[in-house]
Amino acid sequence: MKKVKLLLAPGLEVEFADRDRALQQVQEWSERGTRFPIVVFGPEGCGKTAWLKQAAGILREKGYEVVYVDPMHREYLVHTDVKEVAEQFAKAAAEAVGMAELKLASLAIDAVKELLKAWRRKNVAVLVDEAFQAIGLERAAAYVKSLLNLIEYPPESYEKIVAIVATSEGVSRREIGRHLWAELAPMWNMSREGFERLYEQIPGPKPDVEEAWKLTGGNPRLLAQLYRAKWDVETVVAQLAKAKGITAGFAAKWRRWLEEAVEDPDALWSAEGEELASELEARNLIVYNLHDRSEKLWIDQPPPQKDPELGIGKHAAWQTPLHREAVRRALAEAR
Repeated sequence: MKKVKLLLAPGLEVEFADRDRALQQVQEWSERGTRFPIVVFGPEGCGKTAWLKQAAGILREKGYEVVYVDPMHREYLVHTDVKEVAEQFAKAAAEAVGMAELKLASLAIDAVKELLKAWRRKNVAVLVDEAFQAIGLERAAAYVKSLLNLIEYPPESYEKIVAIVATSEGVSRREIGRHLWAELAPMWNMSREGFERLYEQIPGPKPDVEEAWKLTGGNPRLLAQLYRAKWDVETVVAQLAKAKGITAGFAAKWRRWLEEAVEDPDALWSAEGEELASELEARNLIVYNLHDRSEKLWIDQPPPQKDPELGIGKHAAWQTPLHREAVRRALAEAR
């Protein structure tokens, strides 16, 4: 299998690392198709995009006509001989900001219909990255239903369809989960072994891999942020606090529960803690209501049952240790 090249940071290209089991899952889907759209959710920057791009390559090698779309970044990959489809994506991506994102998300579904009409009895795959941010949460369930309709009521007969949507938003998971239109599958940050393989590809002076692991919890995007910040942890924590709206005022409002949650995120797993949990989940600070750790339920390897050092509990977890650190520092400022 040819590994795709990915831009980890400006001027730094790396080879896809880790996710061996997740790639095996793609191989299995390629053999039978997906009965329902697979909606993959997990921490921001955990590697969903890299996995989708590698999956696109695998499915193409398996003879699939493949469409990969990232509407928010106006990025797309079209592995097909139908030139008209590629031209449509190029035209949509050139639209004005705001319009392009919506058109690309919609075009992902329309393109599959065209491919089915052009290639009867052919295998087709559609991979959509962060579509819900582009179309809005209120349309998330309808979008998934449209993908399901492609599988159940195609415009032409087909052999197999693979449909995967990735999202970082916990609230979209709840919205989609109200219906029986998709299979929800969580993905966690990289395993220690895979993280080390990625870390080895980063040039220049850098901290010990153990320190990097304890800071990021295996999250490749935060690893890239640390690299861009020349390994200045203070800078990255400040960036996170600013992006997530983690202020002293926010910390003071929720002080009691936050103080407990930074020590053990499972403190939020109660009727009293649910309101704050919803707030933290909406800001993409935690993952709440974690699945059972059975590998059958996860894309790739699940997180440990509990890891206090990384901020992982049985029912809730900080997306990374640095997310937790940003909250901890806000609490200190609020005193």
